[in-house]
Amino acid sequence: MFRNRWVSLLSLSALGAGSLVGCERTPPPAAPVAAPEPEKLPAPKPMTPEQLAHFFKPLPVRKDAPPPPEDTDAQVALGRMLYFEPRLSKNHDVSCNTCHGLTSFGVDNKALSDGHKGLKGTRNSPTVYNAAGHIAQFWDGRADTLEAQATGPILNPVEMAMPDEKRVLATLTSIPEYTKRFREAFPGDKKPVSMANAARAIAAFERKLVTKSRFDAFVGGQHDALTEQEQRGLQLFATTGCTTCHNGPAVGGTSFQKLGLIEDYPGLKDAGRFDATQSEDDRGKFRVPTLLNVEKTGPYLHDGSVVELPQMVRLMAKHQLARTLTDPEVDDLVAFLKSLTGELPPAEFISAPELPPSTAKTPKADPS
Repeated sequence: MFRNRWVSLLSLSALGAGSLVGCERTPPPAAPVAAPEPEKLPAPKPMTPEQLAHFFKPLPVRKDAPPPPEDTDAQVALGRMLYFEPRLSKNHDVSCNTCHGLTSFGVDNKALSDGHKGLKGTRNSPTVYNAAGHIAQFWDGRADTLEAQATGPILNPVEMAMPDEKRVLATLTSIPEYTKRFREAFPGDKKPVSMANAARAIAAFERKLVTKSRFDAFVGGQHDALTEQEQRGLQLFATTGCTTCHNGPAVGGTSFQKLGLIEDYPGLKDAGRFDATQSEDDRGKFRVPTLLNVEKTGPYLHDGSVVELPQMVRLMAKHQLARTLTDPEVDDLVAFLKSLTGELPPAEFISAPELPPSTAKTPKADPS
């Protein structure tokens, strides 16, 4: 009996020790539970060509909108001369065409253009082609018309660097051919040679700088103008949300949008439209660029920091739409964007015209 009790005590002790050890022992990790896969949304229903074309139709003209300018042939011809005129720069070596080359789709394909004494600004030179359809001019929209934009670079110390309006007018009035051309272009003005009329003439010329592409034919109803891949890219362009910003006849240029709308854009220091309005709501916003001829107008963004078009497509999808694109999707989108490349105006219209000679009264080139 004593032996049995001893055995029982030993058994209880063993059980107690085992229980204590079991309380202190870390339990084995539970098997990981797989997170449920997010429910995949059904692919958007493909749009018809008519529905797709609707994104790029002109908006109805507002009843209170001013009538479009009635440009005359004389104004356009004068504007073409002034566009190519290097004597509108301080050192006679920079013209509008220097940074907005008409034979290279309205740009110079540089991140930042070279101005007076080789100085560079802080923003990329946007294309001048199809700019007449934009909501405003410059990346920050500080000029609301082509006329308001035209003379800005002439007086900008980093660009054409003319010291003042007086120097500009002294240059133009010193050349008899220009005084004659201004009288013909603005016959009702007592003083036809003026900065306002110079801007008016340059703007008249720029309104003629338009391009037409196969995409325009598609929007116009010729739905076989785009290849199968280009049409896939257009479908993706619309269903992904690109048309929220890039719409209208110029496939852009109709609004101001924040760069990094969904995900902050890395390294963004430019305040954008805030510089023009001083409104915090506009900080980091830029005028949406046209995508017409985008294949030819790189490098991209306000600072020209992106060289390759496929990279630009991926960055926009990520930062503006929170979308990571597959390689085939990028290929299709780029194919569509290349369909926006149009034909340049006739060579005789976009080449440099013969400019009148200087006279003894013409201010000399000033490299200072």
